[in-house]
Amino acid sequence: MSALDWADALESRPSAVTVGKFDGVHIGHRRIIEQLRSIADAEGLETVVVTFDRNPLEVVRPDRAPLPLTTNDHRVELLREAGVDRVVVIPFTREVSAVPAEEFAQRVLLDGLGARVLLVGDDFRFGARGAGDAALLRELGAPTGVRVESIDDICFADGRRVSSTWIREALALGRVREATEMLGRRHRLRSTVVRGFQRGRGLGYPTANLGAPVEGFIPADGVYAAWADVDAGRFMAAVSIGNNPTFEGVPQRTVEAYLLDVDLDLYDRPISLELVDFVRPMHRFESLDELIAQMGRDVDTTREVLGADA
Repeated sequence: MSALDWADALESRPSAVTVGKFDGVHIGHRRIIEQLRSIADAEGLETVVVTFDRNPLEVVRPDRAPLPLTTNDHRVELLREAGVDRVVVIPFTREVSAVPAEEFAQRVLLDGLGARVLLVGDDFRFGARGAGDAALLRELGAPTGVRVESIDDICFADGRRVSSTWIREALALGRVREATEMLGRRHRLRSTVVRGFQRGRGLGYPTANLGAPVEGFIPADGVYAAWADVDAGRFMAAVSIGNNPTFEGVPQRTVEAYLLDVDLDLYDRPISLELVDFVRPMHRFESLDELIAQMGRDVDTTREVLGADA
């Protein structure tokens, strides 16, 4: 049995197809989709993005695999919002990684999806040991008139190519505004609210604790100004990320949000945090009075940041 037997169930329709990880669906990815959409509209084709359920490095080189910016569901949601007609998510396994490039191209892209145009980068590689490239696609597609076009890169202000790697680097340093520019939207963290130690409530700042796993790449430890979306509405929030060094025994990398000007029972309810700006790094405070005073300043800063953002 071939690792691609599932490809026989794909719907083959005249399509303009591109393939990639599309982690984060950033402005570079959106440029690709715009290019794909333009080709498809001009030729009456369906737009299709082929992606994978995980970064292939998680299978072939797990020691080098980066943490994803988005979950699979959020990535598909973002791709559809960007204008893609169909998203095909391939479960990436060791068996799939060993499929010869020719077989993958023929069974998935050409026969399975009915590709009439393939949009790929000049450095695009696929199939076992990365043997497939744009030249192979042109060779395989030529007999039936399938066209292979190159993707236009998009660069940032300093000339560096926008990438998911760069966005992760920015978030890992707490530079959420920089990440926002590259994503073309604000970075989100999503989860369900769980019960914490309730220390915030005792200090006058009750927080919503995000249960593990948190969806989305968690940025550097610190306090952030954010918009919180819950079923009761959208609210300003001061978000704390880290292990709260003022207290002993706090689990590593907790995410908690204090929603301004509202007191809601959010336990077991979904919450989404849209990060706007970094407020300050984490500190250890010598007394609770110092911590409470700083939390008040954090709320004031958050209100100022989000007031200007509204």
